[in-house]
Amino acid sequence: MPTDTTAASTGQQAAGTSGRKKGRKGRLIVLVLVLALIGGVAYGAYWSVSTVRASFPQTKGSITLEGLSGPVDVRRDGYGIPQIYASSDEDLFMAQGYVQAQDRFYEMDVRRHMTSGRLSEMFGAGQVDNDAFLRTLGWDRVAKQEYEEKLSPATKKYLQAYAKGVNAYLEGKEGKDISLEYAALGFENDYAPGAWTPVDSVAWLKAMAWDLRGNMQDEIDRALLTSRLGPKQIADLYPSYPYSRNKPVVQEGGYDEGSGTFEAAGGSGDGEGEGDGSGSGEGAGSELGGGSEGSTEAGAEGDASGFESQLTGLQRVLEDLPTAVGVNGDGIGSNSWVVSGDHTVSGKPLLANDPHLSASLPSVWYQMGLHCRSVSDNCRYDVTGYTFAGMPGVIIGHNQDIAWGLTNSGVDVTDLYLEKITGDGYQYGDKVVPFETREETIKVAGGASRKIVVRETNNGPLLSDRSDDLVKTGKKAAVDSAAPDRGDGYAVALRWTALDPGRTMDAVFAINRAKDWDDFREAAELFEVPSQNLVYADTEDHIGYTLPGKIPTRAEKHDGSVPAPGWDPDYEWTGWVDQDELPYEFDPERGYIVTANQAVVDEDYPYTLTTDWGYGARSQRINDLIQSKIKDGGKISTDDMRQMQLDNSSAIAKLLVPELLKIDVDDPHVREAQKLLEGWDYTQDADSAAAAYFNSVWRNILKLSFGHKLPKELRVKGQCLWVEPVNTTGPADEAGKVRECGQRSASQAQPDGGDRWFEVVRRLMADEDSEWWTTPKRGTRPGAENRDELFKRALIDARWELTAKLGKDIDSWSWGRLHRLFLDNQTLGSDGPGFVKYVLNRGPWKLGGGEATVNATGWNASGGYGVVWVPSMRMVVNLDDLDKSRWINLTGASGHAYNAHYVDQTDKWAEGELLEWSYSEKAVEDSTTDTLVLKP
Repeated sequence: MPTDTTAASTGQQAAGTSGRKKGRKGRLIVLVLVLALIGGVAYGAYWSVSTVRASFPQTKGSITLEGLSGPVDVRRDGYGIPQIYASSDEDLFMAQGYVQAQDRFYEMDVRRHMTSGRLSEMFGAGQVDNDAFLRTLGWDRVAKQEYEEKLSPATKKYLQAYAKGVNAYLEGKEGKDISLEYAALGFENDYAPGAWTPVDSVAWLKAMAWDLRGNMQDEIDRALLTSRLGPKQIADLYPSYPYSRNKPVVQEGGYDEGSGTFEAAGGSGDGEGEGDGSGSGEGAGSELGGGSEGSTEAGAEGDASGFESQLTGLQRVLEDLPTAVGVNGDGIGSNSWVVSGDHTVSGKPLLANDPHLSASLPSVWYQMGLHCRSVSDNCRYDVTGYTFAGMPGVIIGHNQDIAWGLTNSGVDVTDLYLEKITGDGYQYGDKVVPFETREETIKVAGGASRKIVVRETNNGPLLSDRSDDLVKTGKKAAVDSAAPDRGDGYAVALRWTALDPGRTMDAVFAINRAKDWDDFREAAELFEVPSQNLVYADTEDHIGYTLPGKIPTRAEKHDGSVPAPGWDPDYEWTGWVDQDELPYEFDPERGYIVTANQAVVDEDYPYTLTTDWGYGARSQRINDLIQSKIKDGGKISTDDMRQMQLDNSSAIAKLLVPELLKIDVDDPHVREAQKLLEGWDYTQDADSAAAAYFNSVWRNILKLSFGHKLPKELRVKGQCLWVEPVNTTGPADEAGKVRECGQRSASQAQPDGGDRWFEVVRRLMADEDSEWWTTPKRGTRPGAENRDELFKRALIDARWELTAKLGKDIDSWSWGRLHRLFLDNQTLGSDGPGFVKYVLNRGPWKLGGGEATVNATGWNASGGYGVVWVPSMRMVVNLDDLDKSRWINLTGASGHAYNAHYVDQTDKWAEGELLEWSYSEKAVEDSTTDTLVLKP
């Protein structure tokens, strides 16, 4: 572990950051600060000048840092984006730590307190429940194991150097010198940030893995649906993947049963190949439709109210957790694609990437270049791209030889297990096995410390121990006759690959210095968690794709789609998919590769990678856009790639609008709105009135056909309905109905309107008399007994909804007025006095795009039209001339409110513009506005 170093500064200024996204619990954090700020109003003038300016970074002149072996140049362009030049690896990463701390230390500090379950140390008792859950997961403990047992000596040196740089920045500073947020905290308590450690950096990978963990939410939802829906209805809501319409990532080659490896159809390399298939959404439908053994034994059918209550309690805990990089749900994903030189203007590949994550201020990404003055054994890096503040290296970007991008694969690496508890142990087979236990102490700012006990089974930690409701309902959980006796109750355990120590941190550095496809594939094998789709291009005109990750194999009866019985050994994980069996592709004949969270392989692949792929609306649109460009020998430019990223076309509108226009509408006001759809090109531009009306119609179709039929556990909190009683409801009224109110947050409720719902509706279109197309009369608005009657009702409801929201005059309507992005500081800006919000928050921006479009400005149809997730950055790498590459971030380099670079990229991001991305030393020199020299 590094020792603290000294920063002797010539007029040195520091930079912190605004808070990382911490989810809905941000409102609890604010409570401490509200009192602090009310008490500190008299200091407003001091804040506006002295405190705000005190935390801005020094970007010119020189600073002496003890521990450097030679001088380091930090060159910033007009957007404050730093390019670092050093003569040794350790100097390079020490400088990276220093510079990131200058701009974003507050973000880093909150992040490490989250990953270690120590938020209460900063924000008080309101965070104890979050900390207890995060301690139960044990991210920090696993990160320590990784650092001590798994990572290479070189990686440890880099992590130590990075920590030295961060600590050099912290040396001798008070909170107000670091960020405005610490100044606010300082009114109430004497919190001061501690030294940074290498483990703080490694633990961030666990937070990233948590938010990209796969189908755990779908597991919970499918089990909860059983309280109100039957197996066939649930199967309707989880249709199989449409392979005939939406292509998987890997289209050429396949799994060779003879050799037991993945074989390439074209190209060359170390066994390059491509895939044929995987367990798709079909597994989910067929398992639930037939009542899988997993769902039966875990009590997911019949009188299962206790188990449903367990999962409902777990869902509430999950909703309250801080999110690291994004809301985990159907809409979250990313786009990345690569086109070979055969189809580009330059004759060399182009690579595009735009990860879709929750909007956060500052952005989760931090742009940076890390350059060795001379690449050698002593200094091996010349890489640039998007980094995470708090972690050395580059996550997405390019070096002098290759470029790479990431999208979430969606591979299922989490399983929930129902465990039978007996005394101090749990049942496994015919035995009671003692828990592994540990005690954790949670320190609380301004209060007494709390102690918790974490219990673990062979399937992982008991999540249900963190909720009194879950403990109580576990003692009453109803299961069928195949389950063992209740004993002392049932609990819910989590099996997750990220709770095993891994080598992903090694992978980051190995990818950063890879020179060719073989290097890249070798590096990718270390990228264990989270499993990501990795796309590749190089300056020698090769393109590729590989699926890395530690991916579990399961017994035949268990596909991971629903919670499993922990007491039955037949539901254990049986091993891991070997690396040479995982799908990949190299120089495919078609000349391009698209990944956008669709199925990776087709149905013939022997392993079930997941039962819950994205359904391919975005990926197929990108495929179609590329095909339209290259047909008849057409060539694609860098700007063409940018324009594809901005594509706003709605796949569900193309399906529904022709049918909606056939509906005979009597009301002239509704007919006036319906006419907006005539001649509409299905493009969801911000100024489009047709897009506003269609999306309102779509939202109302979902609400009428599905939303009102889902159980309360999936509906929006506060949305109350009179429904037919089932065994989970209270007493009925005289008409035999009971009133049930939704329980889920607006950003997580169903139906969310993502591409799974596109597929659900598409498959029901031909069945015009399906029970899903029924809805009761409400007030003066008609009921529906078939599809067209429900569509008519949706047209009516949408007209009056938009009249209320946007006004009676449809000429004033626009999609952007409904579909707005607000950037909130997620620790201090979600709630509290208007003064705090004014200081830290920004927005709104009126956006185009939408759900499951390429320009994926996601919104949840159950919760409203506001933007929930976004393309968190966009980049296009030109492998012919790297200086012609382009990039943009959601916000800016700085985490300091009122710094010039707080949100200086957001307007351009919203307009779909990209910035110049300097890479060569000459290009960097030409774009440099400020130079800071770090001296030993």
